[in-house]
Amino acid sequence: MTRFFRSPPRGVRTPLAVALSILFSGVLLAPAASAETPDLVRDDRSHHHYVALGDSFTAGPLIPYPQLNPLGCFRSTRNYPAVLRASLDVNSFTDASCSGATTVDLHEPQNVLAGRNAPQLDALRPDTDLVTLQIGGNDIGFSDIVLTCATRSVTAPTGNPCERHYTGGGGNELLDRIEDTAPLIDRALDEITHRSPSATVLVVGYQTIVPATGGCFPRVPIARGDTAFLDGVHQALNAMLASAADRAGAVFVDTYGASQGHDWCQPKGVKWVEGVLPTSPAFPVHPNELGMAAVADMIEAELSTRTTIPALD
Repeated sequence: MTRFFRSPPRGVRTPLAVALSILFSGVLLAPAASAETPDLVRDDRSHHHYVALGDSFTAGPLIPYPQLNPLGCFRSTRNYPAVLRASLDVNSFTDASCSGATTVDLHEPQNVLAGRNAPQLDALRPDTDLVTLQIGGNDIGFSDIVLTCATRSVTAPTGNPCERHYTGGGGNELLDRIEDTAPLIDRALDEITHRSPSATVLVVGYQTIVPATGGCFPRVPIARGDTAFLDGVHQALNAMLASAADRAGAVFVDTYGASQGHDWCQPKGVKWVEGVLPTSPAFPVHPNELGMAAVADMIEAELSTRTTIPALD
């Protein structure tokens, strides 16, 4: 997600800061379719204006080559919005995604290294007709959780120290965070609908990061007993996003199922998400170029299954 679970204080938030913490600690980590006309795609597959909104799982930090507007968003020219834009007939394209973004940054400027990213929703126009949205991971604190779990795994590599940490009070703190984030996603989708009422919106889920069981400690420092716990939280986050998309009349793109077998434990050329020590150009615990291309294919496939209407003049 860019950073999978509770976000840090607002300010300059970049993948670089997370990378430094990983290196020094030795561990890791579309305006919505209107209620009257949901899920509609032009039959000639052309789009007047495509807007991509999201966090670093959208932006693609450290995948060559970076855009510079601003540098601190670490948007790649080969992230899935760029790949999708190239495969569709898009007249105008705005990639507003930014690494470290939370739902707050959809509505307010985001301070980043060497600049500021404008509120992402400001990229929307009345004539915007295609929007992808992938966000929520940082609202529940992605990097903080992975770093916490990785640190605790050192003392109990075959146990479940992370699960015990987040469920020690009798509940599940991470599921509570997901529940708290749901209305923030609803608000974002409502605003997309308001600003671009004729657009097709696709809410993009987060692709598989950890295997369902086992893991690959110490190559990726997550205790073997915590792998299933984190995978369950991941699935819960995606389920929340899918429900939000359904409420808004948007399309949910399930990247989780299709990315099974491409998790961070897989070899180079198979994995779509890098581990703590990347084997391909990408930020640790983030999609690589193969993963971005795969997500673009999933979105395009989802678009191709939608009901079609004649192209607008």
